Amino acid sequence: MALREIDIPASLVDAYRRDGAVCLRGAFDDASIDLLRDGVERDIAAPGPLHTVQQGREDPGFFLTDFCMAQRLPEFRTFIFESPAAAIAARFMGATRVSFFYDAIWVKGTATPKRTRWHQDQPYYPVDGSQFCAIWVPLDPVDAESSLELVRGSHRWGRWFEPELTRRGQDLYDADQSPFERMPDIELDRGGYDIVSWSMRPGDCIVFHALTVHGAAGNSSREHWRRAVSTFWMGDDAVFAERPGNVRPLFEGHGLRPGDPMECPWFPRVWPEPDANPARFTDDGFRISI
Repeated sequence: MALREIDIPASLVDAYRRDGAVCLRGAFDDASIDLLRDGVERDIAAPGPLHTVQQGREDPGFFLTDFCMAQRLPEFRTFIFESPAAAIAARFMGATRVSFFYDAIWVKGTATPKRTRWHQDQPYYPVDGSQFCAIWVPLDPVDAESSLELVRGSHRWGRWFEPELTRRGQDLYDADQSPFERMPDIELDRGGYDIVSWSMRPGDCIVFHALTVHGAAGNSSREHWRRAVSTFWMGDDAVFAERPGNVRPLFEGHGLRPGDPMECPWFPRVWPEPDANPARFTDDGFRISI
């Protein structure tokens, strides 16, 4: 899959810095999207050890999440190291180098009403720094009502919200030890927030800051599944951080200490010059749990 240049206007970079989220049209070519579709279908057929079926047996539809596919499946690994994703992240973050953190899939079958709850990403992870973003890529057509929803400007609130485990709705960290505050009930007061979403085609993506509050409605379509892949990227100022409990996903054995740059065989540099041996992050020493 050949690398290609992506023209990202300065006005869109300014919007990312102001709003914490932008939609970039036509970011990925058909080969990239087909590669991710193949990888997602392989994962649906044989989910990895970190997967969760998000709805109960009595709930309609199908909702699967899984994490860290690039450590197992070559389709995701090829996308990470050969697509423009890292360069896109660098442009929006204003970074001189970019490392890969991890990837996730979000699969909602037709007529699946279950929401993805409102949350921020960064409090889940052992990463401090402002150059930390996600790229959300839908693999099916999605209308604005079923797409990712984001609260504009929330990355600049100066507030970190308590992470919850997605299936059980429990706090990730012990409430007595956590410095984070409760997420407000955004769904109850949608009119009080500047919520944005976009109708999207395969090849489009949303780039958003790791502190931007976001969530998603169920998939109301009776024609299309809503398969999406998120990749997470770290720039120059990203450093390893301690959290008040086990993070999700939990990476072990990397040897990083608080304040160390987030660049090592577990989190390889991808842009501008890929790590000399990017396959190292798939070796037997790589341990992840959730």
